[in-house]
Amino acid sequence: MSSESSTEPNAGLLPPVAPEVLAEAVENLTARLRKKLDAAIEGCAAGAVRGEDGGVTLRFGEDALVTLRPGPGGAVTAADQATCTCLLAPRCLHRAAALGAAPLADPDRPAHEDPDPAAGDGAGTEAEAVSEAAPGVDSGADSGVAPASVPGARSASAAEAGTEPGPGPGGGAGPVAGSVPAPEALTAAQLAAAVALWRAAAEALAAGVTAGGAVVQAELLRAAHTARLAGLPRAEAAALRVVRGLRAARERSGGHRLADLTGAFRELLHTAGLLASGTAGPALTAAARRAYRPGGSLRVYGLCREPVLSATGYGGVVTHLLAADGSRHSVSDVRPGGLARARGAGTASVALGGAALDHAGLARGGLRIAGATVSADGRLGAGRGVQATPLRGVPWTGEPAAALFARPAAEAVAAQLAERDGDPDAAEPALLGCEVAVVGAAGEDLLVREVRADAPLLRLRAAHPHPELPHTANLRRIAAHPGLLLRVLGRPDLDRAATLRPLAVGPVPGAQYTLRLPEEWLGRADLGYDLLQGSHFPSGAPSATAPSAAEGPDILADSPLWRVRRLLESGVAGGRRAVAEAARTTELPAAYGPLRRAGFTTAAELATALAAEADRRPRDRFGRLKDPSPDAYAAAWLAASTHLAAAERSLVAASWS
Repeated sequence: MSSESSTEPNAGLLPPVAPEVLAEAVENLTARLRKKLDAAIEGCAAGAVRGEDGGVTLRFGEDALVTLRPGPGGAVTAADQATCTCLLAPRCLHRAAALGAAPLADPDRPAHEDPDPAAGDGAGTEAEAVSEAAPGVDSGADSGVAPASVPGARSASAAEAGTEPGPGPGGGAGPVAGSVPAPEALTAAQLAAAVALWRAAAEALAAGVTAGGAVVQAELLRAAHTARLAGLPRAEAAALRVVRGLRAARERSGGHRLADLTGAFRELLHTAGLLASGTAGPALTAAARRAYRPGGSLRVYGLCREPVLSATGYGGVVTHLLAADGSRHSVSDVRPGGLARARGAGTASVALGGAALDHAGLARGGLRIAGATVSADGRLGAGRGVQATPLRGVPWTGEPAAALFARPAAEAVAAQLAERDGDPDAAEPALLGCEVAVVGAAGEDLLVREVRADAPLLRLRAAHPHPELPHTANLRRIAAHPGLLLRVLGRPDLDRAATLRPLAVGPVPGAQYTLRLPEEWLGRADLGYDLLQGSHFPSGAPSATAPSAAEGPDILADSPLWRVRRLLESGVAGGRRAVAEAARTTELPAAYGPLRRAGFTTAAELATALAAEADRRPRDRFGRLKDPSPDAYAAAWLAASTHLAAAERSLVAASWS
């Protein structure tokens, strides 16, 4: 299947296709045609032609012409919107190949998931796109539990503690007490959908990228659609992320990262496993769209703007706000449109309570809101009863913004990691502020040192690396001024050692060698929208010696955990067979000896168990070799992956201190 950003010349002509339509088309193929599907998909989009009626046609040979006629929403959402002229239609290879070459559509959410009945159209879609595009989110939890039907499955938390969990529902594995929220009773349809999704995910993991073609992806899409109908939107979203990742990997898309696909598999297996075992907390069964509740009267002040650009074609802006009591809020404007939408939304009008303000003004201004509606993560809804009046902005030196820069970054990160351990389903990391001195460039990154005693070297990495957004260019300009003092507001990257994703910068009060920003910028520059110029930097040399560029040891990169990470990623890329080959060609005690010597005994045991399970070949009652069930392999992979994520988070926390 093609990736979401296919490199074929006419791939952009193909309309998005609903997952269930593609899954049904593949399911209707015979076994012989399924074997030919991947080859049929390759290159078929190159012949796409858009007709005058808005439909797209693809020709397969002399006698087969496939026509895709999208509905009013621009997507193919029904089987009769994809037709073929061959005699085998609609159960033909041509129709399935055309649907498989098209990008996946974002499924519409059921009506009962409306986040804010008084809000305008698209609120939930915007929120979902923002969540998907937010960087640094680790959706894996510390309690990866396989379904109760998997024999011998245990949670990664129990593995780390060296104890086995007690029996769970149905006599299978259950979670460690306190490791997950109180279970929520699931319906029979939800349990059945969760079990089907676990099995499809396990099969896809065992196949890997190399064998995870159109048929494997269709099984995942079918299971995702079933989960959607059963009211499990988070499970559906996790499955769609895996399918998109498999597509990008097989197409060798430039935006593909094996680590991202590994994380997507971990989240999918974790979600499906907890649901299927009957130990799911409310977060796993909650609606995907945010629920908005009355927030009364609010006074909020702008902090910065953040461009949003998602892999599914959404673009826009999120403006971060701070209330007088220190609570954090945001206003989003995210819609289909990609990069052009992300760039233009920074100056678009704010659709909130009739306020005559754009996002640039809100980021440096404020709002007095009456009748506010607020989601659990602080997002402000644009309901009909909301009224907003612009307020004068507050600089970072005044309250409530000044409190963000009063706390050492290490303490703020430790608090966020502790909160994430207590709530594995927490959203993106919160913004933090710190005062730093510029050290210099490190590739595309910027090295800085926090202005406090014994502070570690921090790495500022572009919040969004797209070359058409000014993040990277601004960091490059700042790096040319070693010793420059800055205030930085950003989001910590909890997957990397001592790394911050900066969203805005400003001058340090009272410092001589610091930024010189225009008065109308109110003492900060949004790195995703404002382009720093030479006049914004001080002339001459810093009065103090520039901080040392000597980097200390990177405890995450230098740890032997890379051995486990490589094993897990090789399993995602090459499937079960790749892990089994590694087990046959490597002396496992010697390979994972460095892990034990460094104190990562549980990681070594879980990696060894994964390799052994991958190489296990059971026999039937007649002594003949048979294919093993993927369930136990998926459970072993999930335990090792979840433990690795928890261990790496501990090292990340230590790197900030």
